[in-house]
Amino acid sequence: MRTALKKDEKILLITRQHWIKMVLPIFVWLLIAVLAIWLIDTTGLIITLVAALYPMYEYLTWKSNLWCVTNLRVVDESGFFSRYSKESPLDKINNVEYDQSIWGRLFGYGNVDIQTAAELGETTYELIQEPKLLKDTITHAQEEYKKSGIMSQAALLAKAITDSTATVKPSQQMIADELTKLFDLLQKGAITQDEYLHQKSRLMR
Repeated sequence: MRTALKKDEKILLITRQHWIKMVLPIFVWLLIAVLAIWLIDTTGLIITLVAALYPMYEYLTWKSNLWCVTNLRVVDESGFFSRYSKESPLDKINNVEYDQSIWGRLFGYGNVDIQTAAELGETTYELIQEPKLLKDTITHAQEEYKKSGIMSQAALLAKAITDSTATVKPSQQMIADELTKLFDLLQKGAITQDEYLHQKSRLMR
């Protein structure tokens, strides 16, 4: 994946289109190769080698076209010579669906629909290998993302309460303890009423 990961971001899944995407380019190349060598003889070999550029280009395109699910987002990358990249934050994805035809279930490919809160709304990714795995990974990542957000908010709230308690309650408790001690001394006659009031006034400032 060419997209740089963010801080604390982890890759959960990288997937591509199914290998069936390469069947047509390879079939066309083989057909051209057979016809060229059979009909044109020696020159056919050159044509075959030149024609091999087509499946090679399709392979590089297939290899560069990928979807990556992380604990923060879904990244869509494509293009070998050119570059295309699109990302969908997990908290912006509203729904994920997949569908498979009979052939798709037999060979393990299908389509995945991702609905986001962005202007484009819905994006369909076709011929994805193991579409259910992609869908389940995104759903699970969303659940973990929500949990981590809730836990983070809870931690911040707990810290705020702790800080507040640390700065307020200990001082109040200390004043209460000192007042109790002063009152005991007054009751025992160790200090006078004026001394008690003076010390009490000092503590209450």
